[in-house]
Amino acid sequence: MAANFLQVVCCSLCFIGLGIESGWELSFRRKQYKRYRASITKLEKQLEKKKEAHGDSIDRQQKKKIEREEERLKNSNRDLSLVKMKSMFAIGFAFTSLLSMFNSIFDGRVVAKLPFIPISWLQGLSHRNLLGEDYTDCSFIFLYLLCTMSIRQNIQKLLGFAPSRAASKHSTSLWGPQPPVTS
Repeated sequence: MAANFLQVVCCSLCFIGLGIESGWELSFRRKQYKRYRASITKLEKQLEKKKEAHGDSIDRQQKKKIEREEERLKNSNRDLSLVKMKSMFAIGFAFTSLLSMFNSIFDGRVVAKLPFIPISWLQGLSHRNLLGEDYTDCSFIFLYLLCTMSIRQNIQKLLGFAPSRAASKHSTSLWGPQPPVTS
């Protein structure tokens, strides 16, 4: 079981490395990406300066200027997302095929023992294709997803590929505006 655990963690690390490398090759090193990124950083600083300069006493004209700056920032974030979209599709396709291959290799094998019993709606994923009723047994897919989700974000932040808090605060999503981030 320990060997399986290490293999899954190594697979996850390799996938993360491949994903970051292909993201770098397909978008992050491109001039267009760098231009949008610099524009977003500049707009964020300008917006923060305007908000700090006026504080709570903002008249209607200043409020409209700030709203226009926020709109420009949203548009720049949208354009940056479109630049990154190409690499996201390529990475997604590659990961899906690799994931299905490794899922068939580890099918029915316990790769780890969880120190807890997952909540009922996660048990289908954590105990996927495993025999028996011991819900502390962990399947490949669950451990892989846990490793990937916990490690990828930290590596992206470390390398500077993750969006800043200010950018994500002003970005739009499919589900509407995101709630403000408090620190």
